[in-house]
Parts: sequence; C-alpha cells; structure tokens
Amino acid sequence: MNIAIKPRVLVIEDEAALLALLRYNLEKENYTVDEAMDGEQALLKVAEHMPDLILLDWMLPRLSGLEVCRQLRRDPNARNVPIIMLTARGEEADRVRGLDAGADDYIAKPFSPSELLARIRAVLRRIRPALAEEVLTYGGLVMDVATHKVTRNSRDIHLGPTEFRLLRYFLEHPGRVLSRDQLLDAVWGRDIYVEQRTVDVHIRRLRKALNGNGETDVIRTVRSAGYALELTATPAMSA
Repeated sequence: MNIAIKPRVLVIEDEAALLALLRYNLEKENYTVDEAMDGEQALLKVAEHMPDLILLDWMLPRLSGLEVCRQLRRDPNARNVPIIMLTARGEEADRVRGLDAGADDYIAKPFSPSELLARIRAVLRRIRPALAEEVLTYGGLVMDVATHKVTRNSRDIHLGPTEFRLLRYFLEHPGRVLSRDQLLDAVWGRDIYVEQRTVDVHIRRLRKALNGNGETDVIRTVRSAGYALELTATPAMSA
C-alpha cells in the first residue's frame, strides 16, 4: 500500500460556501484539509492535530482571527506553524496588524484560488522547506523522495515502504514530538484502522535500520506522548 504524506492545512473560516471552496481546491492539489468555523474551535483543532499550515480568517465568531494568531504564537508547540490570514480588510494598517500578530502572509478577499495556492506553496517553501523539497536532510540523514534512497553518514539505509513513510514524516517535522495518532493518520491514513502498537513495531524496525555502526539513536521516545527525530547522543533503544 503506497500512501503519500500530504501537507495538512487547517482552514479557519466561518463562511460555509468559502470553506467548501477552499477545501475543494486544496484537496485537488493533494493537501489534507481540516476545518474550524470559529476561533475557539480552531485552537482545539490545533491542539488535537498540529497542521503544517493554517489559513485563518480575520473575522471569526467567539475569538477573532487576530487573537487566534496571537495565542498560537504564544504556544510553544504551534509557534512555528505558518499562518496565512484571509480577510476583507485590505488597508495597509490592517495588514501590518495581522503581520505583527504573527501571520506569515496576508491575502485580501476576494482572491483567486490559484493566487492562494501560490501563496501557500511560497510560504511552505520559505518556512517549511521540507514539504516542498524532493531531498530531505537532517544531520547525517539524507532522503531522496524521488528515488526512495536513504543514507546516513553516506551509508545506504534499506527501508520497507512503511518505515520509509515514517522517516519521511519525521524528516518533515524534525524536533517535534509526534503522537502515535499523528503518525497513524499521516503514514497509514485517517480512514484505515491500525492499532497504536503497530507504530511501535515499525519504529523498532526503523531504529534498527538507522542505528548501525555504533551510531547514536536519532529517534527519541517521549513517555506517554510519542516520538521525536532529534540529534541527541542517546544509546540505541527499543520502541
């Protein structure tokens, strides 16, 4: 089974028609889409499943987009997630307020879907280059996505399809603690039932492949939380 890892976009918009249009265009471009229709729901969605990028409407019920942006930038787990603000406010002063609150880009309504998709690609290239690159690197690890070739310190690493997808997701989120549920959704797919302990089995296989020749373990186990790809000098361990 070959499941590609798609960048996850959280769309925070209270206008149902626009929300549906955004979902349609994003999914057509191979993004995974989550939705929220008010500011409080948006913060809950981020806490449940960290997105790779957020499209954030300025005018929202319960909590404004500006306040959502400020709170996310104060959250250690979400502060680096790129945010593009969507708003009918086109004045320069409003753009400055949005950017000062922590937005990475700003697009005024009405906008064309093609312009928005171009902005998303540009932000991901600038802020999360791993999601736009064919070669992912972290320390001595190198993954060529196109050829499915992986090396560590110039040593060839032979991985099965699932371990390859796991490592790719880790390389796209270096240093971030990823829960078993996040890994299941990203690697196996949200609509496929797989037990959480299956993740542990494949993590053990991935570790065995990566940690050869006395090399340190680059996958850190975070008790009760999940796993993280980190360049820390720890002895090899089981999942």
